Amino acid sequence: MNQRELGDSGVEVSEVGFGAWVVGTDWWGDRTREQAVDMLHHAVDRGVTYFDTGDVYGHGDSEELVGEALGEYRDEVTISTKVGYDFYNNPQAGHGELPKRVDPEWVETALDRSLDRLDMEYVDHLMLHNANVDEVDADVLETLDALQESGRVDSVGWALGPSIGWLAEAENAVEEGFDAVQLVFNVFEQTPGRHTLETIRELDAETSVIPRVPHSSGLLNEQVTPETELGEGDHRAHRPEEWYEAGWEKVEALRFLEDPEGVEGTRTMAQASIRWLLGHDEVATVTPTFRTTDDIDEWAGAAEVPPLSDEEMDRVEALYQDNFGVDRDDGMDALRSSVGGADLQDTGKKSAGD
Repeated sequence: MNQRELGDSGVEVSEVGFGAWVVGTDWWGDRTREQAVDMLHHAVDRGVTYFDTGDVYGHGDSEELVGEALGEYRDEVTISTKVGYDFYNNPQAGHGELPKRVDPEWVETALDRSLDRLDMEYVDHLMLHNANVDEVDADVLETLDALQESGRVDSVGWALGPSIGWLAEAENAVEEGFDAVQLVFNVFEQTPGRHTLETIRELDAETSVIPRVPHSSGLLNEQVTPETELGEGDHRAHRPEEWYEAGWEKVEALRFLEDPEGVEGTRTMAQASIRWLLGHDEVATVTPTFRTTDDIDEWAGAAEVPPLSDEEMDRVEALYQDNFGVDRDDGMDALRSSVGGADLQDTGKKSAGD
């Protein structure tokens, strides 16, 4: 699998990464510890070298699993983790968001606890987890610099979320020279990604983009179809019904991506969706949510199928501008904003608050 660099940090990542939120939690299906470790090993076997975890995933369980499974590959893999939530003093209530904490003392303490769970002396990449723009002040930036100087962190990033939006944070990350920004970005949900790419290009910055949710919560990998019933605990069930109803029509407009140059079956829709993201030079790695080893085989294989041609990229752009020819409301007219919607001007979206 090809490798790309995070910013100008010298840290290399595989074009398809492993979102380790899926192990150590039950939000994306139940699996035993052995099955989770097997999935991580299988990803390594398929060429995946970038593994993205976070301290809040399973309240440390994901980090422990990543450390257990990948310790023997430490010199061959790139490990990223995230800090910014105080789960130590607050219980998790369903899928609700925990209290955030991003002050310098907390960032350093949380990192040290993460390193203990990972059983590693350093992480290749450390991200601030869903921090608001006003929480990342000069003292926090100085702390991140100090952590890199100490050798415990090789590069730094800013993970935006938990839901789509957060344009002000992306701008700030690029302006402050973060090595990477992680955000929701896919063929259907382009606003945050496009805004970040434009900011990077306008400032001639070195910041990389790490897309998550590349399959738009099951639409573009066709794991959510008109026959699918999303259970109450399914993480994708937060989407309105209109989103999926419009999405199924949009998927049909993209069928041409499966057959480049008329060669039938060259790419699956899931692979084409990842390849579309990798068609942007600023994208370093794409982190889908692998639920099974079959997912790993197919989606890691996206790095091996033909990249989208200029003509295909242009055709997707034209479809996006025309809402993929779909004349119906998708129920997603608002984006998250921590600055009262000031960052959403000219996007056509309302503010959903922070």
